[in-house]
Amino acid sequence: MSTETFTRRCCRAHCALSIAVKHSKTGTAPIMSNWLLYVVTVLVWGTTWIAIEFQIGDVAPEVSVFYRYLFAAVLLFGWCLVRNLQLRFNLRAHSRFVLLGLLLFSVNYIVTYHAQLHITSALTAIVFSTMLWMNIINARLFFGTRIDRSTITGSILGIAGIMFLFLPEVENLSLADATLYGTGLAFLGALIASLGNMVSQGAQKDGLPIVQSNAWGMFYGAVLTGSIAFGQGKDFFFDWTTEYAISLVYLTIFGSIIAFGSYLTLLGRIGADKAGYAMVMFPVVAIVISIVLEEITLTGQIIAGVSLVLLGNVLILRARSATTGGSTEGVVAKRSLRYIFRRQRQL
Repeated sequence: MSTETFTRRCCRAHCALSIAVKHSKTGTAPIMSNWLLYVVTVLVWGTTWIAIEFQIGDVAPEVSVFYRYLFAAVLLFGWCLVRNLQLRFNLRAHSRFVLLGLLLFSVNYIVTYHAQLHITSALTAIVFSTMLWMNIINARLFFGTRIDRSTITGSILGIAGIMFLFLPEVENLSLADATLYGTGLAFLGALIASLGNMVSQGAQKDGLPIVQSNAWGMFYGAVLTGSIAFGQGKDFFFDWTTEYAISLVYLTIFGSIIAFGSYLTLLGRIGADKAGYAMVMFPVVAIVISIVLEEITLTGQIIAGVSLVLLGNVLILRARSATTGGSTEGVVAKRSLRYIFRRQRQL
């Protein structure tokens, strides 16, 4: 083999390998960051229940939701302008944004806030955890997502764990009209939120960016909520107490912008059926916070409940690994090698 031929082949191999490495990096980065997105979502939403308690009081729930998402939309639009992100979309995209705002950033929160006026936050957490099942079923109906055994088993264990955790708080509840009404509202809120998840997943499949989608969705959600509050004759009163103001800031920045950005990104990557397990995990965070701050006794029932939830979490994530065809590194390696050989033949 001549030196010239050898050099030419080395250059071709180096070129193909460089391109393959570039493609492998773009493929692995999102997978590696999924854990961070999941942890952020669970930790933030696990603490928002405390903040929401300070929102329920003198200010009407509709007005509090209006403030929350109006401020969140303004901040997100400001971020988009600073980052020079596209904000102009066609009418079809805006119809998606309106639907996203209606389901995820408006009606579901109004319904949930009203539910907590009639039932405890513990019962609300149990009911809202059923959103995991709703996501699994809706993902099957809307996108044809395959339902595997590990996902089903993990979901059952997770919801059973939530029941274990909160059973002492709800076992003495009466079946009064107010309780049944509040429980029904909580179920309705979970269903509406699940449908909002489907809208977001569909929008991402069509290539709509998450940050801009959330900005427009939160804006439309605020407009819709404000219109509902105005139509009902609600007083747009702002509670200037420290508790209300700080909780509103926390819910706006962390509970809305950061948590929804993380969760919906995760939803687009791994699917609503897997991402929905966050709804089961964040009540566990709330329990842990209560144990630390409120000195709640760590009982065997709490340990059993947390263990079931964590075991279900492992099964859900293992199901995701199985459906992707093995480890991330293995998939990327195979794709990289195929790309190298294909480029070699083309060169």
